[in-house]
Amino acid sequence: MIRSAVLGIGNFLSEAAAGAGYSLALLLRSVLWFRSAWQGRALKEILQQMFICGIASIPVCMVVSVFTGAILALNGGLSLADIGQESLIGRIVTISMTREMGPFMTALILAASVGSGMAAEIGTMSVSEEIDALEVMGIDPAKFLVMPRLVAMTIMCPVLTIYSNLLGIVGGAITSYYQHGVSLELFRTDAMDHLVNKDIFTGLLKAVIFGIVIASVGCSQGLRATGGAIGVGHATRRSVVISYLLIIILGYYITFIFYRLF
Repeated sequence: MIRSAVLGIGNFLSEAAAGAGYSLALLLRSVLWFRSAWQGRALKEILQQMFICGIASIPVCMVVSVFTGAILALNGGLSLADIGQESLIGRIVTISMTREMGPFMTALILAASVGSGMAAEIGTMSVSEEIDALEVMGIDPAKFLVMPRLVAMTIMCPVLTIYSNLLGIVGGAITSYYQHGVSLELFRTDAMDHLVNKDIFTGLLKAVIFGIVIASVGCSQGLRATGGAIGVGHATRRSVVISYLLIIILGYYITFIFYRLF
């Protein structure tokens, strides 16, 4: 039993290391093709992927962001009311949305909707041997499939994050006004007095990194899919799980680096 457990752990670690190495190598290969990103078919594919990543995800981001800001304001206001400091809700909601919750919630939405779609689409091509056909024709899948998705996600994740931040702050301001009696002017003044460029930069940097992670993981899992429809399903599930874990872990360390070390 112990031998089986050890072998199982070893196989898991070996598979995880192989998957991480494959994803990193695929990312580097795709970055090398950025020089052709604005030419002909590649530009058209990037614009199409930007629509999928951005415009198609707006309704979900809108609902989630508004209620995220509202929840922050409601819970924060309830705690601050105990010490008579409801006027501080503005800074709490604004800084939380800009620094952490905006990029975090946006990345989770994109990982679940767009990242899984990338894994399923490319995985279907992989199990049906379309990827092999591209390679036989001398077409690099990193250029033809991965690079447009990577560029689109890297651009649209920060854009959607800004949109989510604004809607979350609006949701928090409305909740503060109706639930805690904090005027919109007081909310705005407190928020603007305490929001600094570092908070905005950190949130947008997280969004860029999260976008790269989502696209890289989704595409790499799709390219490694085997075993027909079942394999595509497993690749799709793995892409979401791995993306979620990396988003949470990287989000923590980025905050730690910027606000503890510097």
